[in-house]
Amino acid sequence: MLARLEAHRTPLRNNVTLSGVVETFLDPVVVILTLFACALIFGEAIDADYVILSLIAFSLSFPGNTLLSDPLRRVAKDAFLNSMILAGILLLLGYATGYASYFPSDLLFAWFASLPIVLFSSHALARLAIPRLLSLSEAEVSAVVCGCNDIGSQLATHFQSNRFLGVRLKGFFDDRSRERLGAGDHVQLLGALSEVASYVKQHRIDRIYLALPMATQPRILALLDDLKDTTASIYFVPDIFVTDLIQGRTESVAGMPVVAVCETPFSGFNGLIKRVEDIVLSSIILLLIAPILVAVAIGVKRSSPGPVIFKQRRYGLDGKEIMVYKFRSMSVTEDGAKTYTQVTRNDSRVTPFGAFIRKTSLDELPQFINVLQGRMSIVGPRPHAIAVNEQYRSLIPGYMVRHKVKPGITGWAQVNGYRGGDDLEHMKGRIQYDLEYLRHWTITMDIWIIIKTALLVVRDESAY
Repeated sequence: MLARLEAHRTPLRNNVTLSGVVETFLDPVVVILTLFACALIFGEAIDADYVILSLIAFSLSFPGNTLLSDPLRRVAKDAFLNSMILAGILLLLGYATGYASYFPSDLLFAWFASLPIVLFSSHALARLAIPRLLSLSEAEVSAVVCGCNDIGSQLATHFQSNRFLGVRLKGFFDDRSRERLGAGDHVQLLGALSEVASYVKQHRIDRIYLALPMATQPRILALLDDLKDTTASIYFVPDIFVTDLIQGRTESVAGMPVVAVCETPFSGFNGLIKRVEDIVLSSIILLLIAPILVAVAIGVKRSSPGPVIFKQRRYGLDGKEIMVYKFRSMSVTEDGAKTYTQVTRNDSRVTPFGAFIRKTSLDELPQFINVLQGRMSIVGPRPHAIAVNEQYRSLIPGYMVRHKVKPGITGWAQVNGYRGGDDLEHMKGRIQYDLEYLRHWTITMDIWIIIKTALLVVRDESAY
């Protein structure tokens, strides 16, 4: 859990690190340098037009959203998606304002085409260079952990597996013996808590992490008194971080520090970005699919008696009831308020035309209207019928947390194979992916989910 918090910039501390600076500025700087390099290759003078373009590109790509600890596969994905998003925005603005005519089209094409390769290469080089710079410089710090427990072990594992933090862990202090802790020989126990201060002064330790349970307040206060005679930085790691946090982060209320345990990722500016994304994309999509909507509506009307649009009660943001639109694919119109039977393969209620639109996800298209209404989002946890929610909320821990955001037409669970299915284990997997989406949301993640959804629609064997 701590690794996730650190990796997604919700740390327990606010000091600037070399890896943090690189993660923030690498992408914007590389974008500008690549533009200038292309200009020089094409024999262009770097004049005021290029400076203005570089400033716009910098602002659009700042801060970087790729972490040095990310797998190379994710780095490659982010490099491609970030480049395409940047190119799309700049071209849209350039042609709308006429500013694109100031630059050779071949140069712009070369810039956008080379960006994914250059971004990926720069991150690969940074991953090799930064650990060496940290080891050669005084940027690397030594640390000890007070408390050989679950959270202390997670913190230690995080330091040892992430070379880019520049933290060299010396070991643990705990009042319990190795036998009582059940610690293996690989665990470096340095002594009891009463020995921390002397060890820190003798070995010039830079940081002390207190991973002690909050219930042991007297011991913590006594230890803090002992450490007043040292120059080490002291960090308290609350044991609430052992729990499965949703958008966990530290904040302040009128100067009083508080810890967010469960929060929506779409608060403040992120909420505005998400809403703009939904309005723009759903408007464009509805214009493009208008003929398809008409064709499907005619097909539904002719396939069986009943309404074209099927309205079903679902839970929306904060668990409030909303009405979700779908093309009717069954001979019945259960709204799921009290009882609802999940659709199964070869379900007799599904009409032949309904089977086709369910297989191709055409029945979901009216939900873009729900997105414009503000009831739903294009990407988010899929809404379940109210009866299904009531069935599973008591069986799956954290089930209702998925309602901290608006439900989506598609989601992280769906593109990872959790579409359809009504058994408990399948639902647990779906909820796990929904909560992972809440923890790690970025606009790049949304676009990647939309792309994967489009690719999966034509070959999704789990749809019925």
